[in-house]
Amino acid sequence: MSTPPAGTTKKRLFSRNDYLAPLPIPTGEKPSDVLNTIWRKNEVFLDIGNYSIGSAVMVLWPMVMLFAFMGYLFRNDHDDMHIFAIMTTFIIGIPTLFLIQGLFRDVPLPVRFNRERREVCVPREDGEYWIVPWESVTAAATQQSSVSQAGKATMGLLIIGFENPDPQAKEDNKHFWFGFNCGGGTTAMALWECMRSYMEIGPEVLPITNDFEGGREKLRGRSVFWGVCSDYLDGIRQHLMAREIGQAIWLVVAALLLGAPIAMMLQTWKLSPPPDLDYPDIIEWSKPLPSKQWAKRSPELEEAIATREAELAAQTARELA
Repeated sequence: MSTPPAGTTKKRLFSRNDYLAPLPIPTGEKPSDVLNTIWRKNEVFLDIGNYSIGSAVMVLWPMVMLFAFMGYLFRNDHDDMHIFAIMTTFIIGIPTLFLIQGLFRDVPLPVRFNRERREVCVPREDGEYWIVPWESVTAAATQQSSVSQAGKATMGLLIIGFENPDPQAKEDNKHFWFGFNCGGGTTAMALWECMRSYMEIGPEVLPITNDFEGGREKLRGRSVFWGVCSDYLDGIRQHLMAREIGQAIWLVVAALLLGAPIAMMLQTWKLSPPPDLDYPDIIEWSKPLPSKQWAKRSPELEEAIATREAELAAQTARELA
């Protein structure tokens, strides 16, 4: 798949596409794991997952609260209550069944970025996996807008693509991509920076994220439910003690209107610890290398990064002037 050069932006009336790789040059955004996609991180590799049962809960929970309130209003009207019960079954019941089904499915394996080898392991079906050169990975932030009577609505994705290195691969097995519903634009760039900065700079520049790998150990001796609730309440208490009233109120609102503790509980239950790539070859591939054997940037990427950093520095100077 051919894509425009990294740093290219294509704008239309209701859409915008920002091309981020190849080659993976700086976006100018600070790394931010807005969707808790970082499942495992160390000096050698970074595991990025695209599974979020918690997001599904936080989408479904407001509808549950709304219909519970409507049920309270219709509690004395038996005719309307029958219609309301049928509506509730279809609007809430069907998504809930899909959510429950998802809880009993295996979590998809993560994509692993190896910074010492500058390669990416992409797990596929039936135990197959690809080893893809880092500099061949494609990435784009795409954003679409629509206008209605309710106003302007904007949705976007971060799309990351990989090419099968096998030249003999069948047509339906040549390309693979996955998308993150992070809103596009600068948010998608910040999420992409988590992967790009890890590979080009190191793990120290990444934000502190949820420790899914150590989640079970952290909750040892407590149930997942009470452990998450305790941590959530402790977060509210800490914000209040620090006089961060707005953040404390947001946590309370998120608990009541978005079901945040339940979302966190299910996410922790499914991802503590996250699935691992237990292929023998990948276990060996994931081991540290002597520093002299580390792969280097290509000359093309070195030049592209230097050019981009100069552009960002000039942009910052103009903003400060």
